[in-house]
Amino acid sequence: MFVPHTDTEREEMLRAIGVDSLEKLFEAVPSKYRFPKLDLPKALSEMEAMQQLSDLAFANESARDLVSFLGAGAYNHYIPAAVDSIISRGEFLTAYTPYQPEVSQGTLQAIFEYQSLITSLTGMDVSNASHYDGATATAEAAVMAYYNFRGRRNKFVISPSVNPQYRETLRTYLQGHDKIALVGDAKDADPLLKPEDLYGLIDEDTALVIVQYPDFFGRIFDYTALAQKAHEVGALLAVVINPIALGMLKTPGEFGADIVVGEGQPLGIPLSFGGPYLGIFATRSDFIRKISGRLVGETVDGQGRRGYVLTLTAREQHIRRERATSNICTNQGLIALASTVYMSLLGKNGLRQVAELCYHKAHYAAEKIGSIPGFDLCANAPYFHEFMVCCPAPVEEINSLLLEQGILGGYDLGNDYPSLKKHMLIAVTEMNSKEDIDALCEILEEVNND
Repeated sequence: MFVPHTDTEREEMLRAIGVDSLEKLFEAVPSKYRFPKLDLPKALSEMEAMQQLSDLAFANESARDLVSFLGAGAYNHYIPAAVDSIISRGEFLTAYTPYQPEVSQGTLQAIFEYQSLITSLTGMDVSNASHYDGATATAEAAVMAYYNFRGRRNKFVISPSVNPQYRETLRTYLQGHDKIALVGDAKDADPLLKPEDLYGLIDEDTALVIVQYPDFFGRIFDYTALAQKAHEVGALLAVVINPIALGMLKTPGEFGADIVVGEGQPLGIPLSFGGPYLGIFATRSDFIRKISGRLVGETVDGQGRRGYVLTLTAREQHIRRERATSNICTNQGLIALASTVYMSLLGKNGLRQVAELCYHKAHYAAEKIGSIPGFDLCANAPYFHEFMVCCPAPVEEINSLLLEQGILGGYDLGNDYPSLKKHMLIAVTEMNSKEDIDALCEILEEVNND
């Protein structure tokens, strides 16, 4: 049994604050609320609690137990053993947000290296220290754009092919801002529209245009023309990225993107049943004083030694609250460190190799699935490592059949897009072998035979 404080320690603390007893400490709280009776089960011993937790954990199945073809924003990639080994060192594992940066040089240097790698990967000028996940990073991009125009532009154009969870989070963030209009992803919008279909929505009132690369359906588009269209009217362009894809694809910086955001989970972060993950946020130097979250800079001290500081931060803990553009008070320090180690270990060539493995394996899988009677590829554009399949039966039924054989099937797009019922989004990574893909296809062939 864990007892945090002894009776003697409690008495010392009470004397230090000038209170005689615990009862007097809480006497300002109405008596009926002080010690409510809770309907809790009987207490367990440590051994019993561990057994109960083990039973619950055993009931879960993960990508370690199943062959996974599920993506839709979180992907099963190989994580080198060195990643966990390094971030499990005591000085990293116990590190928290550097509220006193002058005594957190190691933590700040790790963040600085993370920022440097992200800017190189995205082709942007500056990166912040990270956000909570891809969804919050996307929402913060819109908040930054809103404040960049000081509320004078109130229109946000967002493609329906941006991750549905990101779009939902964006709406939550912006609901407190007056007169803001989000257009482009209405319920009746064509989910498979192309970049040029957004042109007509962009006008002088547009603050930000948001697209995804590759998009939620895995498709790859060149957004250069869209960036030009946005810039012609003074609007900004935000691109939601898959960082692994940038190992082989043109960077958003080459498109002319103003803001790059995305989910950093593919960069050495385990699936972990949904988190914690990592929000990437990078932008051009023009917006360095408006960037949300934390920013670590390199400098020298009074003796000429290299040092790191938190700098140019526009969050509410550093400047007057009414002038702040962000209330993000922390960053995903340990998760960002893991992604930094991952990118450092792989390097430019290693990241490209992972991307190419994903690309070629996905195209092998797509070719085989497309040859199965009743299954058709629905892609209307080039794709990276995710692709959409039109199925002859409800996706839920197909996935149940696959699960019986130890395979985690693709994402049911009908959950988010009513017009895409019987459409499955299949993700293939370097973790899927040729044998895995062949086994998937063998089971899919049985669908029409049942």
